Amino acid sequence: MNLHMKEMNESLATEILSWTYEPPYDFYNNEITDENLAEKLDGTYNALLNEQDELVGFYCVGEAAKVPVGYKQGVYTEDLIDIGLGMNPRIVGTGKGYDFCSYILRQVMKRNDDMPIRLSVATFNERAVHLYEKLGFVKKDDFKTDAAQFITMVKEGESLGFIDHGDRFGKEMAVVKSI
Repeated sequence: MNLHMKEMNESLATEILSWTYEPPYDFYNNEITDENLAEKLDGTYNALLNEQDELVGFYCVGEAAKVPVGYKQGVYTEDLIDIGLGMNPRIVGTGKGYDFCSYILRQVMKRNDDMPIRLSVATFNERAVHLYEKLGFVKKDDFKTDAAQFITMVKEGESLGFIDHGDRFGKEMAVVKSI
C-alpha cells in the first residue's frame, strides 16, 4: 500500500465524518456537524491517500488525539507526542493496519525527532491494541469514560527505531535511527 499525505480539506473531512463502522467499532462513527468539521480542519489532522488518491485514513497529533476525560484521571501528565488515527472502514480488518500505522509513525517521528509517542485506544478494540503492541507500543495507563474503557500506549526508547526493508510506502520510505 503506497500512501501519501494530503492536507485536510472540507471534502475529505466530510467523507471521514460520514464513515460508518460495523459493531462494535460503530463506537467510532461520527456526525457531520460544524463543530466536528472545524476540529478536522484545525490544522492538526492529515489525510492519507493511496496511489489512486482514494482516502485510506487520517491521523492527528497533539490535543486532538487525547480523550478529554483522561485529563481528569491524570493520564496525560507526561510530555509526549500524542497521536490519533482512523482507517477507512472499507479496509479495516484487511491486513493493511501495520503498513498504515507504520507510515503514520514515520511521519510523526520525522517531525518530532525521538520524542516518545502516546496513543489512547478503547480496550474493546483488541485488534488495534494487538497491532500497536506489534509496532512497539506498551500499555501504560487506563481510564474510563461514560462510553468505554481506554488505555494509553507508549512507544519510546529502542522501540522508536525500526527498519522496514520493503518499499511498500512509496517515496516517504525512510530508515529511522534507533536511540
